[in-house]
Amino acid sequence: MSMNELVRVEQVTRSYPSRAGAVYALRDLSLHVPTGMMVALMGPSGSGKTTLLNLIGGLDAPTAGRLWVLGQELTRLSVGERAALRRRIGFIFQSFALLPTATALENVELGLRVAEVLPRHTWAARARQSLAAVGLSAWADHRPGELSGGQQQRVAIARALASEPQLLLADEPTGDLDSQMGAQVLRLLRGYSQRTRASCIIASHDPAVAAAADLRYSLENGALVASSENAA
Repeated sequence: MSMNELVRVEQVTRSYPSRAGAVYALRDLSLHVPTGMMVALMGPSGSGKTTLLNLIGGLDAPTAGRLWVLGQELTRLSVGERAALRRRIGFIFQSFALLPTATALENVELGLRVAEVLPRHTWAARARQSLAAVGLSAWADHRPGELSGGQQQRVAIARALASEPQLLLADEPTGDLDSQMGAQVLRLLRGYSQRTRASCIIASHDPAVAAAADLRYSLENGALVASSENAA
């Protein structure tokens, strides 16, 4: 893995057993993610985008192949070492993964508690700053059930960015947003990447995400079918 890469995936396969035989989510897939880039994983539902994000984030393990993330070979790490590595990664889940009994502010603070990268006395201020960045200052004391789907998505984004991770993994971050708010979120992710030199990997089928990315990979039936770079 070279110094200018945050992620390298080499010949990774992920399959699941079934009565009819192995079901393949990914097949012999290889790609790399340079430092400081916004990378789009494009493809329809079932193409393997979410599976690949889960592998890169250490939430799942490949059936075959090797992965390097943030300078470490993920496929050789212990369970505890993978957990430590995940503290340096920001996750934006398609299902939001917010605690229903906690306010928006508390959900963002929980992300900071898990990451363990900032002193406790700074959590509230950082959480409010992150909510302001996604336009939710006025909703800080509302619980998820009192928010729209788009607002919940923005809380999840604020939580992921609050700890300033070196790598951000986002699964359909614009999926529940209108075009104006989606464009705002992409500008936010772009600005974050440029400011911190973090890389953002976004799984999506939104053409706006493809247009905003520096590097695009297209997946189909678990295989990489195309890659392209956006000229600066």
